[in-house]
Amino acid sequence: MRIGIISDIHSNLEALEVMLKRLASEKAERIFCLGDIVGYGANPNECIERVREMCPVSILGNHDAACTGHTSPEYFNSYARAAIDWTVRVLSVENLDYLKTLPLTYTDGSMFLVHATPREPAAWNYISSQAEAETHFGVLERGTTAFIGHSHVPARFEHAAGKKKIINVGSIGQPRDRDPRSCCGLYDTESGTFDWLREVYPVQEAARKIRHAGLPEFLAVRLFIGM
Repeated sequence: MRIGIISDIHSNLEALEVMLKRLASEKAERIFCLGDIVGYGANPNECIERVREMCPVSILGNHDAACTGHTSPEYFNSYARAAIDWTVRVLSVENLDYLKTLPLTYTDGSMFLVHATPREPAAWNYISSQAEAETHFGVLERGTTAFIGHSHVPARFEHAAGKKKIINVGSIGQPRDRDPRSCCGLYDTESGTFDWLREVYPVQEAARKIRHAGLPEFLAVRLFIGM
């Protein structure tokens, strides 16, 4: 089965729609979402509704959790807090209730899905290096591939002895690897291969909506430079 894996949409509808079309062209049979559907961008309701439509599985991200009250916004920077406050005001009751149902982790065969880290997923820590990844391999079964998001930076870490992997699929709506193109992943469960997919999307429109909503200017500017 070919599975599309998306993460960190952050209310960027323009990027999400482009990547859904790309995954369809790649003949992805299922699409899993690793969380942070909302935050930063200007289309939280629309993005949630598309995820509800397209993804049989979605995981709770820290921005999702902040909007539902499960995580305190005091741990976020001022830009993120402003976006969370705005998002809470505009979310429909139905979509807020949906965010409240999202699990912290999900296992499907040899796949382990989590937004931040396999160990202590609700602590919202980051995996940015092989050394950091090593502390999380111990909670994974032999032969498991863990798919994560959170840092917005695509990366792959491997534990050869246990045939374990941790793969960061990158960010749909706010890449931070100095490449402004939207990013997600495609996983083949039969071959075990994983590929990152990158696509240009209408960043000008996403930025215009952020400004029109009165969200911080920085949230619009960063989309053009991928940081």
